[in-house]
Amino acid sequence: MTETTGPLLAADGTPLKRKLAQSLFRSRARAFGLTLPLLAFIIVVFVIPIAQFLTQAVVDDRYSSLMPKSTIALAEWDGVSEPSEALAAAVVADLALAKENKTIGKVATRVNREKSGARSLFTKTARRAAKMEAPFLDALYERDKKWRDIEIWQGMKVASKKYTAAYLAASVDRKITADGKIVRQDEQRRIHITLFQKTIWIAFLVTLFTFLLGYPVAFLLSTLPMRTSNLLLILVLLPFWTSLLVRTTAWIAMLQGEGVLNDLFVAFGIAGDDARFSMIYNLTGTLIAMTHILLPFMILPLYSVMKTIPPSYTRAAKSMGATDWTTFWRVYFPQSVPGIGAGALLVFILAISFYITPALVGGQDGQMISNFIDYHMRGSLNWNLAAALGGVLLVIVLFLFWVYDRVVGIDNMKLG
Repeated sequence: MTETTGPLLAADGTPLKRKLAQSLFRSRARAFGLTLPLLAFIIVVFVIPIAQFLTQAVVDDRYSSLMPKSTIALAEWDGVSEPSEALAAAVVADLALAKENKTIGKVATRVNREKSGARSLFTKTARRAAKMEAPFLDALYERDKKWRDIEIWQGMKVASKKYTAAYLAASVDRKITADGKIVRQDEQRRIHITLFQKTIWIAFLVTLFTFLLGYPVAFLLSTLPMRTSNLLLILVLLPFWTSLLVRTTAWIAMLQGEGVLNDLFVAFGIAGDDARFSMIYNLTGTLIAMTHILLPFMILPLYSVMKTIPPSYTRAAKSMGATDWTTFWRVYFPQSVPGIGAGALLVFILAISFYITPALVGGQDGQMISNFIDYHMRGSLNWNLAAALGGVLLVIVLFLFWVYDRVVGIDNMKLG
């Protein structure tokens, strides 16, 4: 009996290892081809727009492209000493050109981001720039005494850089000086860090409240007969069939001073008619409305996990003498932790970027960072700062997701 050596062969004589590799490659190529349209759709309508928007946080070429001569001169200036005559001449020439091309508004807006009050100074000076004569530095001083303020020139130097960290610094209550240092903003302008902290705190509270309210509901749904639980599940899903705007507006009617809840408090003697609770246009209204709106996102992951927990486990624990509390805490609750993780992560991520509800019921006290992003997008038209705030918020979410993965483990999260 002869012993055969060499690689195993397929029916057509091809080595079996190569045949398996070819089959695996074709299978992967087929799967990639099926997902390619979805991948292309996500890239075109999601990844590229977001990347372009976030790029504005570090790119702003309005000054450098519209004021080319002064951009070169400002790059050579040290940012501390008095501006030179050559720098002043370049600024005057660029102002005259910007006025002629009707782009002075964009230039003035860019510098005003770095130094408040610069917009009116630039537009007023540009109207007379074409008629100014040397010495140009004295002509600028004579035109407006604000040109003597070294901070105006320092703001121009910061604004003249196409790639800048000024907006990212502003999003965390810092600013870039002309010599490249990062310093804290003036005390009255330090608002963004507080808003980020408030946003995270609100998202945490909403997540906690949805868990406390949603866990018993999910437990009840998982233990009831299928027909009854399906009927109650429809009630949980019912809010999804109603517009978010309608649900938020309904809470305005419920929470206002003469609303339904205050009327009930008065009727039951909890509050006097002349001392009704203030539950609207503040943090309380934001928490109540957001908890109600996001509650289904906690219940559904919990229910899907609880439904898979075998009832025999709890019966076995009770048969061995465990109390109801011990059975729940030592046997049932640990098995529901994956659902808690999924629901908490889902609710927290949704809550941290909520916009409509805080805008309608939050008032000044219940505003979140998303409302300020919207303000800079539509109100102040400072898209660069809005992109910087959005980028910081994205980093915070990714960091918290990383912490969750390190502490709990993303593999322990289940949706059913």
